[in-house]
Amino acid sequence: MPDETLREPTWVGRVERTDATAIDVDARFGAARLLVTMPDGAPLGQVTVPLRAGRAAAADVRAAIDARFGNRAVPSAPSSSEPITVVVATRGRPDSIGRCVQSILESDHPAVTVLVVDNDPADELTRHAVAAIGDERVRYVREARRGASAGRNRGLAEARTRIVAFTDDDTEVDTSWARRMAGAFAANPELVCVSGPVLAASLGSDEERAADAALGWNKGFASRTFSLANPPADSAIFPFSPGLFGIGANLAVRADVARVSGGFDEALGPGSATRSGEDCEFLVRLVLAGHVLGYEPSAYVWHHHRPDGAALREQVEGYAIGLAGFLTKVALSPRGRAAAFRRIPAAVRQLGRIADREAGAGDAMPSGAGRTRVRGMIAGPYVYLRARRKARRAGGRVPPLVAARDQDRGSDKDGPMGGRTRPAIALR
Repeated sequence: MPDETLREPTWVGRVERTDATAIDVDARFGAARLLVTMPDGAPLGQVTVPLRAGRAAAADVRAAIDARFGNRAVPSAPSSSEPITVVVATRGRPDSIGRCVQSILESDHPAVTVLVVDNDPADELTRHAVAAIGDERVRYVREARRGASAGRNRGLAEARTRIVAFTDDDTEVDTSWARRMAGAFAANPELVCVSGPVLAASLGSDEERAADAALGWNKGFASRTFSLANPPADSAIFPFSPGLFGIGANLAVRADVARVSGGFDEALGPGSATRSGEDCEFLVRLVLAGHVLGYEPSAYVWHHHRPDGAALREQVEGYAIGLAGFLTKVALSPRGRAAAFRRIPAAVRQLGRIADREAGAGDAMPSGAGRTRVRGMIAGPYVYLRARRKARRAGGRVPPLVAARDQDRGSDKDGPMGGRTRPAIALR
């Protein structure tokens, strides 16, 4: 992934490694960020090309690609036509949901079903937007409970395919995304969950570039697996590693395992008081249960970042609250707490790196972002405890972080998604 923080309006595009062409875009763009792919669509990575008045010659594009990647090759992208259901939880974004769903329907996968879960809608605009698409592969589902986690759990319960994928209503998926996701499971039957890159769809504004640098959603372009049996060498706090495994905007799961694990914690995530953290907690819970997770770089989506400073400030605060909520859940789990305790020094260093990344994200980062994050971290434990009481009273799912061998006789009970989580193996 690019190492630099972009300081000028940047055009976003894609180019095949063997077919570098000239760039001629709006003159306001001073650079282009290009996703470079192999002929089969497998991504090499991204490269930034300087532009003059929005232009770069084909020779300059090729030179930039050669300088960054040389003769590097990547494995062929996986592919499978196994049926897959895509769940998109949404609320109050009819225009955005239409764009997202249309990108999924343009997939080269032959058997895709889309479930649009409308969470606690205030009007009928989303339902009308889905109806206007006019495609029998899309189904609208109304969910009375608010929150992305409740919406994803509803979609997981409604789905009838072995593989269920999740994306957000502010993304556009690559044409081959569904086929690559299904292919990852076919290539490695051990996998129960797969994530992939989340790339900026637009970097024209200062705020979009700041969000791209601060959030760090793109986890690179190397295929990886994660498990307790084979911990990664690059994470001293594994498996309690926020963001290491990917994010909820680009996930796919084996539906049976996700259901048995309890689904997503409805006290976490967008639409709840904690505002985030549900994807991190879900993925960490799967690892703690002894499962194998994968990261497939060819299954990427494009994300439309929030375009203004107020929204970015809210996002920074929300991520801090959600992270603190997740850490509170770890602290409330005896086995999770015991495993996490000795990782505290490394976790403090990791938080410092996140703060440094945000501080270097450019002038468009909201002033006082550091203080905003601290306030969020302080408020997070109380917010999470209140949110999980509310979720339980509403019949929502708050599955335990670690399923004890005695099937959780303690205060954390299995959610009503159906069944128990499999016993966790010993934590190192």
